[in-house]
Amino acid sequence: MEYNFPTWAYFAVFITASAASAGTSCFWIKRAKSWGLVDNPGHRKIHSKPIPLAGGLIVATGLLLPLFAAIILVEMSILGPTLTELSTYGLSERTLQLGGLIVGAIGMLGLGLYDDRTPMSAGKKLAFQFLIAVIVAGTGTRITLFVPNILFSYGVTILWFLMLVNAFNFTDNMNGLCTGLGAISAFILSVHSAIPEHYLVASLGFLVAGSLFGFLPSNYPKANTFLGDSGSHLVGYLIAALAILPHFHHGAQPNKFGVISPLLILGVVFIDLCWVVSFRLWHGKPIYIGDTNHLSHQLVKRGFSVSQAVLILWCLHVAIAASSFFLI
Repeated sequence: MEYNFPTWAYFAVFITASAASAGTSCFWIKRAKSWGLVDNPGHRKIHSKPIPLAGGLIVATGLLLPLFAAIILVEMSILGPTLTELSTYGLSERTLQLGGLIVGAIGMLGLGLYDDRTPMSAGKKLAFQFLIAVIVAGTGTRITLFVPNILFSYGVTILWFLMLVNAFNFTDNMNGLCTGLGAISAFILSVHSAIPEHYLVASLGFLVAGSLFGFLPSNYPKANTFLGDSGSHLVGYLIAALAILPHFHHGAQPNKFGVISPLLILGVVFIDLCWVVSFRLWHGKPIYIGDTNHLSHQLVKRGFSVSQAVLILWCLHVAIAASSFFLI
């Protein structure tokens, strides 16, 4: 089968996801308020009034609504012969994997929503994250690193999901930071997938990027709503999955170092994670207890405003992530 996926479809996916998340933001913000799903002012918090925690619901809507609509359109065969044929083939080949990813996304969203309403212990939360990662790995989304061992594959994949979910949760400390870093990562990962015509993975990536970009105006520079644990868990989960799905060693003479591309694409997220964990361990503090020593906080301490600090980290993230294309 010769692949010739139309480029316009990627733009359509991105714009539709953005519109879905932006268009439903007011609805979910009102629902969050009525459910008492809000973040109240307190220790280490810079807001002075309760803020709705609707981010996870908004991002999930931007992702799932267009996805299910696209599946229906494919089944109805009204997207044109080429797009319908390619989409039908891709969906049939990846049905179990896609189903596992959707179940995992809903699971992470639900876990985060529960934690937003009734804070869970770090151990219990990690246990549920572990279970979701096992389910997703069991449906085919796994890391191999060229090691033909199923136990190794499961172990590395589970650790990857746990690390990324919590790393993105760490970055959710200022308006728009986690959202922007996730959107940039998803977009770069999508382009990496589109280049070798991994069209289904690229389309999923543009869905994620679009849903996050559509949410961003509600979260930066002034936040009408926060991601909450539901949103940060979902963002970390989605980026973790997107980083596994593409092949980063394509081309006539593939660069064997291409497999480290995800580390570059997640540059600022990993730098912040390593810095914070090292700082807390050095000072004898539990790594799961929040503080104000993240990269964003360091910039604010040096005189930058919150919005400026977030913008600086976005730009740095783009620069590091873009360098991954030199490894193709």
